[in-house]
Amino acid sequence: MDPEKIPTSDSSASPPAYGETAPTRGGLGRRFIDSFKRDPNVLISKPAVEGVHGYDIESAAKATAASPLQRKLKGRHLQMIAIGGSIGTGLFVGSGRALNAGGPASLLIAFGLIGIMLYCTMHALGEMAVLFPVAGSFSAYSTRFLDPAWGFAMGWNYALQWLIVLPLEIVAASITVDYWTHGDISEAAWVTIFLLLIISINLFGVKGYGEAEFVFSIIKIIAVIGFIILGIVINCGGSPGGPYKGSYIGGRYWHDPGAFNNGFKGLCSVFVTAAFAFAGTELVGLAAAETANPRKSLPTAIKQVFWRITLFYIVSLTIIGLIVPYNEARLLGGGSSADASASPFVIAIKNAGIGGLDSVMNVVIMIAVLSVGNSSIYGSSRTLAALAEQRQAPRILAYVDRKGRPLVGILVASALGFLGYIGASDKSGDAFAWMLALSGLSSIFTWGSICLAHVRFRSGWRKQGHHLDELAFRSQPGVIGSWIGFAINVLILIAQFWVGFAPVGYKKKSATELVQNFFEAYLAFPIVIAFYIGYKAWYRTPFVRSANMDLKTGIRELNLAELLADERAERARWPAWKRAYKVLC
Repeated sequence: MDPEKIPTSDSSASPPAYGETAPTRGGLGRRFIDSFKRDPNVLISKPAVEGVHGYDIESAAKATAASPLQRKLKGRHLQMIAIGGSIGTGLFVGSGRALNAGGPASLLIAFGLIGIMLYCTMHALGEMAVLFPVAGSFSAYSTRFLDPAWGFAMGWNYALQWLIVLPLEIVAASITVDYWTHGDISEAAWVTIFLLLIISINLFGVKGYGEAEFVFSIIKIIAVIGFIILGIVINCGGSPGGPYKGSYIGGRYWHDPGAFNNGFKGLCSVFVTAAFAFAGTELVGLAAAETANPRKSLPTAIKQVFWRITLFYIVSLTIIGLIVPYNEARLLGGGSSADASASPFVIAIKNAGIGGLDSVMNVVIMIAVLSVGNSSIYGSSRTLAALAEQRQAPRILAYVDRKGRPLVGILVASALGFLGYIGASDKSGDAFAWMLALSGLSSIFTWGSICLAHVRFRSGWRKQGHHLDELAFRSQPGVIGSWIGFAINVLILIAQFWVGFAPVGYKKKSATELVQNFFEAYLAFPIVIAFYIGYKAWYRTPFVRSANMDLKTGIRELNLAELLADERAERARWPAWKRAYKVLC
């Protein structure tokens, strides 16, 4: 017998010869413990620029490109993260307050404009993420194409957003249970259950996050599609009972009480609410670094943003505006952002006299909240790890174990989740209001930075002699779309300032209430500016010039030109219907 074929697992077999090794496999407990050890393939490199001042952009780019995060996400995971990633309490509950503030016409105008902005923003992000699927994604692009100081500010801004959102969502999930228990069970018990569930999901690594979001998103999508169908039936007079019973509604509520409420300021209020409702859409770009083949999977996921905005937001909110009047008292009756009693979806179901479905919708709201909590640990831990790899955060946060988990980042995010126990105290409302104020404008800054980074990237791409045909995925709205997206984000900041400074009904508020309202709405702005100016003053970082941009580090396929040529030749043989379908999907 060939000695190489002797089974090494047989205890009676002779030991391996000198200089040879025999594969060993420890027990389940040993493998579990070893999985938390640092990835042996991680290279801890020192920056090229030593000293207190100065920042080495080249080393930062190499660190994010060589991140040991595991690439286990598949196309179906990315598509569901893109489709269902931002379907949450902003749509199911927050849309009720927005309807009350501005009326059904303001609801459609505001969400439509934010939808246009996000369409442009996500295509800009997709173009950069397909070419450079690096850890940190958009914060790393700000460092690479704009200014390392702005990248530092954006990275911490984004990490803080998700770190703060986690305890808020944990408490919100416990409040959804109160819909059935009516407070008979302490919220602290539900906080414990939901927090342990979310931490457990993330300890399964990126595959656990992807599978959980896949299931959560399918449930949310089925719920929205089901409600759209139900809403059409209700509007056409198919209600079995309640105030709507057997009556055709049509556009009645657009005439009485009307299409608009509170004038232009009402529209601006809805504008701000709509922007917050879409928070989390950009997570698909962050997941690119952990995707098996982002060049194939990411373009499809990015293109589906258009359908998500059109179907799940615009169509469902059109139905809501038709069957729920903006002066419905229950729209303002919720005790939190996850209180199903204030959901226009639940109100419409109750008005139609359909028993049991309101509880089903509350389950969907609870799942949406848990989905956001799940994304909180994922988004914050990955962003903290990327900041640490770029030496913009403590190095311990760059610890990635053998399963590709940024373990310290996950532990930090999980620890902050225990702030959810504040929800059981009498001062929880004030505490959470100020926590939320710290990150209230986070998504606006993130989206604006993505658009501006894309504009600068295209400038550098052209300046260094490259052509658009060399890009694996090209933004459909292009640079013009990025400028439009950036402009809309600036308008949102202006609208938020106005609404914060002089909210609807401000004449009835005291000076103290107005000051508190303003800082709750705009506190994040001076914090981001302070992060930027402080870092820039200390490290003296320069603005990145087009000619000096690193446009090579992080590209996965070294033979990209040949791969793109083969793909274009294949697409040329497609029938016309398939080419049209691929443009949209």
